[in-house]
This record gives sequence, C-alpha cells and structure tokens, in this order.
Amino acid sequence: MVKGLYTAYTGMVEEQRRLDVMSNNLANATTAGYKKEGATNAAFRRQLALRIRDSGSFMFARGMGDIQQGDKVGETYTDYSQGSFKVTDEKSNLAIGGDGFFAIAYTDKQGNSSVKYTRDGEFTVDSQGYFRTGNGDYLLDMNGATSGQISEANFVRVDPLQSYTVDPEGRIWQNNTAVDQVGVVDVNDTDYLAHYGENLYDLVNGGSVTQGANYQIEQGALETSNVNVVDEMVSMITIQRAYEAGAKMIQAEDETLESAVSQVGSVS
Repeated sequence: MVKGLYTAYTGMVEEQRRLDVMSNNLANATTAGYKKEGATNAAFRRQLALRIRDSGSFMFARGMGDIQQGDKVGETYTDYSQGSFKVTDEKSNLAIGGDGFFAIAYTDKQGNSSVKYTRDGEFTVDSQGYFRTGNGDYLLDMNGATSGQISEANFVRVDPLQSYTVDPEGRIWQNNTAVDQVGVVDVNDTDYLAHYGENLYDLVNGGSVTQGANYQIEQGALETSNVNVVDEMVSMITIQRAYEAGAKMIQAEDETLESAVSQVGSVS
C-alpha cells in the first residue's frame, strides 16, 4: 500500500512539472519568435518484489513479480518548428523564414557581454543607426555572428537619416549600396542550445555555429510564437484530470491504511 502512495505521488509530481511547461508556453503565446517546450515522461526501473522472511524455495525468498516504482519527467524539449509571419510594416522588424537564429551581443546586469541567439526579430534602430533589441542589446552582423566577436565594428548599423531595405539574404541596402548584412547562423545541433531567458538561447559546450544557409529574411514582419493555444488548453485539461486521479488514489490508499491500523490493530 505504501508503494501505491509513492507511485501516485511521483505521477502527480510529473503532471505538475508538465503543467508548468504548458503554463510557460501559454504565457509566451504572443511572444515573437518563441518556441514552445514539451515534456516527456520516463518510468523508474522495475524491480523484483520478494516475500519478506520467506526461504521456502531452496533457501531463497520467493519472487512476487516485478513492481513499478512510479514515473518521472524524462526531459524537456523545444519544438523549433517555424511560426507564422505577422506583417508589421516596421522596417526594422525582421523575420527568419527557414532555419537559423539572429546573433545578439547580450550584456547582463553585471556588464558582462556574450553572444546569445534568438528568433525574435523585433528590432529598433536608435539615433546612431544601430539595430537593437527591446532590451537595448545590439544585433550582430554576419562577421560578428559567425566569429563570435563582440565589437562595435560587428554591430549592424545603417544611416538613420536615409531609407534602407533588407533583402532575403539579410543584406542591408542604402542608395543602391550594400552597407551591412544581418548575421543569421545555423547551430550544428540544437541539443547544444539552452534556454537563457528573455527569449534568448545560449550555446553550451560542444555547440558551434556556421553561417546560415537555408533561410530568407522578411523585412517588415515578425515570426509569431509556434504555440497553438487550443492544443495547449486541451493538454492542460488532460494533465489536470491525471493529477486529480493521482490525488484520488492517494486518498483511497490512505483510507485503506487507516482501516488496517484501526481494525487489524484492534484484533486481540
């Protein structure tokens, strides 16, 4: 019976973790470039149950069969599938069609700078002509994105007093001259990307980037989140029912234990 309590408990913990992932997806359903997450479940290793103090089978305890120890969240994963485009008609808004990520020169609160990656192309152009994120970080050009070198020379910049266009390869044109190119890179394996926060990804040890090959830049548009709100709500209902089933199982086990203690214990 105690094993039943533990099994139900592990199931409830797993469903709670899955609910947290779903809630985060729904919270970012309107975040540009956000990629939804999912969670898988994994069972604990099955073990052979033996009779206690039973040596009737050649001095060995008799087996009662395998028992399940419960389950847990196996891992969380990110769905990098393409989101739909939303036209904004803002020249500084850029959307990536296909593979790849924008490279950002990110500066944390301690003043440390590093390269982060994102699909969020909601940029603005400041008074000096630099492309910047909503948090004020700089967009890297192709040289800075592929080399990982953060310097003012590698920040995407235009003349703010003149009109500009961005072609599908990310080249920025002013007065019929290519003045810069937006850095779009591919990651050798998305398993090496880790969520950093603020809709950014960090490249962990073993990961590397190359110049993007299979992409097109759409100017004046944003890639929306790939979260399907209806699907997430349906999944949340399923999770809630599974959680309630675990709670009822614990209640039933508790009532059984109470009966065992109060009735069996009173036998004289």
